[in-house]
Amino acid sequence: MERDVITSRANPLLARVRKLNSRRSFRREEGAFAAEGPKLLGEALRWGAELEAVIAAPGVPLPELPPGVRTVEVADSLLASIADTESPQGIVFVCRGRPLALPEELKGRRWLVLDGVQDPGNVGTVWRTADAFGADGLILCNGCADPWNPKTVRATMGAVFRLPAYECPLERAAEGLARAGIPLYAAALREDTEDVRRVPLGRAAVIVGSEGRGVSDAALALCEKTIKIPMSPRCESLNAAVAASVALWEMARDD
Repeated sequence: MERDVITSRANPLLARVRKLNSRRSFRREEGAFAAEGPKLLGEALRWGAELEAVIAAPGVPLPELPPGVRTVEVADSLLASIADTESPQGIVFVCRGRPLALPEELKGRRWLVLDGVQDPGNVGTVWRTADAFGADGLILCNGCADPWNPKTVRATMGAVFRLPAYECPLERAAEGLARAGIPLYAAALREDTEDVRRVPLGRAAVIVGSEGRGVSDAALALCEKTIKIPMSPRCESLNAAVAASVALWEMARDD
C-alpha cells in the first residue's frame, strides 16, 4: 500500500485533523471527526465507517483499506502534533460521522437519553455500555458533550461505529419516543418514584442527568414516571455513567 509522505507541519491535511480535534463547530461543518489507534481503526473498518484518510508513523503496519482512502506517512513528531493523546499509538484517521439528527421514526425498544452530561468520557462510557447491553440508540439533549469529541470517541471503544447516537432538544426526543410507543422514565426522585428493579424496562427509554445537577425540571416534566436505584443511605448519588449502566442492565434483564 503506497503512502504519501508529509513532512510539513503546515500541510492542509494535518491542519484539518487539528481543527477536527479542537473545534466542535468544525466537526459539524465537515461532518467528520478524527480518531486514533489501530483498535479504533479496526472497528471503523469492521462496521463500515466511511474513512477519508489514514495517517501513520513510519513502520506502523496498516490493515487493508477500502479503495479511495488516502494513506499518509509522517514522522513521529508530526503524528504527535495531530494526536489528541500524549502517547499516540502510531495511527490517526479521519472518518465521516453518522447523521446526528433524530429520525422521524425511532425503531427498537430500548433507548437511553442523556440530559446535560457534559463530560466526554462519561458520554463515551455510556455509549459503550448502551451498545454492550443491547440498547437501540443514545439520545443526547440539553448541552451534552459532543459525540465526535476525540475523548468521547476513545471512550466508546468502537461503539461510535456500531450504535447510533443523536442530538436533539428534550421535547423532540419525547415526541419521537411517544410516536414509537416507548414510555419515558427518568432516573430521579419525586412522588411517583419506583424502584428500578420493579419497573418493566424491556420497552422503555430512561433519562439520566448530569452528576452535579441531575435530571432537569424540563426533562422531568416530560416523563411518565421516575425510577430510583437503591443504594446505601450514606451515598447521595452515582456517577452518571454508573447510573446509566445500572439502568441499561435492568433494561436488558427485562428483555
